[in-house]
Amino acid sequence: MAKHKLSTLGVRAGIARSQFNEHAEALYLTSSFVFENAAQAAARFTGGDGGFVYSRFTNPTVSMFQDRLAALEGAEACVATASGMSAILATSMALLKAGDHVICSHAVFGATVQLYATILSRFGIETTFVSPTTTEAWQRAVRPNTKLLFVETPSNPLGEISDIAAIAAVAKKAGAVLAVDNALCTPALQRPLEFGADLVIHSATKYLDGQGRVLGGAVLGAKGPAMDAVFSFLRTAGPALSPFNAWVILKGMETLELRMLTQSERALELARWLEAHPKVTKVHYPGLASNPQYALAMRQQRSGGAIVSFEVSGGREAAWQVIDATKLISITGNLGDVKSTITHPATTTHGRITPEARAAAGITDGLVRVAVGLEAVEDLTADLARGLV
Repeated sequence: MAKHKLSTLGVRAGIARSQFNEHAEALYLTSSFVFENAAQAAARFTGGDGGFVYSRFTNPTVSMFQDRLAALEGAEACVATASGMSAILATSMALLKAGDHVICSHAVFGATVQLYATILSRFGIETTFVSPTTTEAWQRAVRPNTKLLFVETPSNPLGEISDIAAIAAVAKKAGAVLAVDNALCTPALQRPLEFGADLVIHSATKYLDGQGRVLGGAVLGAKGPAMDAVFSFLRTAGPALSPFNAWVILKGMETLELRMLTQSERALELARWLEAHPKVTKVHYPGLASNPQYALAMRQQRSGGAIVSFEVSGGREAAWQVIDATKLISITGNLGDVKSTITHPATTTHGRITPEARAAAGITDGLVRVAVGLEAVEDLTADLARGLV
């Protein structure tokens, strides 16, 4: 399928038909698989026979999801997980041990900060948080025991862009692995492996599904020790993607490119409207020509993406006023849906991290995040205008 275009891969890649030759992807709701004899069972459990064994780590529907996403990302291998956070956890547990060091952007999802700063630190893994936009900071943070560099680009919620190729060069020089969280762009807008990333992380819960229906995650990369270790962790620890969720996300991926391009166009239009609004003090959107990272964003991405964040003066009270005045946009912490959503990052998605960590990430009390869906932009601006008074 490699010769085909992205839109074709989203519809056709990874299909594996049964003996019934069904046209739609089949949903295999089974925990285990029957073997012809004891010898075949033994061979499959040891990996000598490539057939299916147990749905915690091998399932036909999940395999179709993995193969389709790998084709979209240009990856050789994909391991599906139960959620985006379990994908990050699986990567970390597969590649790290006590005494190892991680360099992580300070502009990552709040739960990712918690994972590295609070949970993994209890097991002797130290993390240094650095600016996502200053390559020199990544280089300065390198230690002899640095094993993993982790970055989310664009970042959530400010849309900060990291230079993937530059950070990949730092990782290569250090003998470390670079993992890039590509949940906000998806392969429809950005393919990190093409810029030198070793691994790509996805929260399939977001745009890959696109409907806000199910949870899912994935880790992708080249065939070899890193991906083998991720699969081994999944097989043993069990943060598996359910076949039903894989099937739902497979159907979402059929419209991925159409949705991402359309939602990005509407996000840009909304960002321009917000930029001109007298009550808005700052707009964070990498697709705006006025954004200092616009050139880098357009070099790595096909568009600015569908997340628009903006700041209002007056702190939390003013931000909550904007949010509470909406009648159309959904007040929820999720993103990636065709229904536009709005949230206050400082008290929701990043509410559990320390005030110092929020300040370092640039998340102010007056910040509002809108994940733009497929509604008419005129309706979205009218909805936001009620609270921008």
